[in-house]
Amino acid sequence: MTGSATMAADAAQNSTALKMLARLGYAVNGLLHVLIGVIAISVAVGAGGAEADQSGALSQLASNPAGIALLWVIVVGLFALGLWQIVSGFLVRESDAKKRWGKRLSEFGKAVAYLAIGVTALIFALGGSKSSAGSSKSASAQLIVAPGGVFVLVVVGLAIFGIGVFFVVRGATKKFEKDLTLPSGSTARVVVVLGVVGYVAKGIALAVVGILFVVAAFTLDPSQASGMDGALKSLASLPFGVVILIAVGVGLIAYGLYLGARARWGRLQ
Repeated sequence: MTGSATMAADAAQNSTALKMLARLGYAVNGLLHVLIGVIAISVAVGAGGAEADQSGALSQLASNPAGIALLWVIVVGLFALGLWQIVSGFLVRESDAKKRWGKRLSEFGKAVAYLAIGVTALIFALGGSKSSAGSSKSASAQLIVAPGGVFVLVVVGLAIFGIGVFFVVRGATKKFEKDLTLPSGSTARVVVVLGVVGYVAKGIALAVVGILFVVAAFTLDPSQASGMDGALKSLASLPFGVVILIAVGVGLIAYGLYLGARARWGRLQ
């Protein structure tokens, strides 16, 4: 990285406005997870037909006149959070080159995820629509017929499964606490409980997404790779699946509330 680029990244990271917008990004991402959790619970009890993923949550907002304004807030927040992760990636300070680039790529990966959801939110805000599950199936279908595509699909599935395991471990070990500066007392305890439950639930959902991608690769059936929506709905077909899906839905709501707390008490450095 050049000196001028480093100075620009430092200036961006010290920007009060960007920090405030990044916190907004955590808050709106939390809102989306709460909505996804509610949709998952609705599916479990047989009362919902929306996609249990970001596009389903955004679609619900778009159907409400007041939700259009909120969609634009979500777009701004997620784009700002994506920019914040890019800046943070460039400013990773680590003497070991492998560790430095590992952390840097992690930050860039988060940025891509936030920006992708932001683009989806922008499509809905502009009056369009998009199905995350449909996009996932389409991409999987193209990979399956491409040379070496099945291998790539397996790698993608294993990578997503690994991220899911990472979330579960991060929640179970409470390593997310280092991202927060919490006040003492009951507030801190509540936020930690929300973080544990939320990270584990999100990890389980992501792990199932990864498994479905691998299944799609081995069965040559792209319909299996239906993203978060397919992963959550597949849980309902398991023994005691309704109970499991409700528990995961509650966990995703907890994760959304945790992100709301992170918007308030998260460390932005």
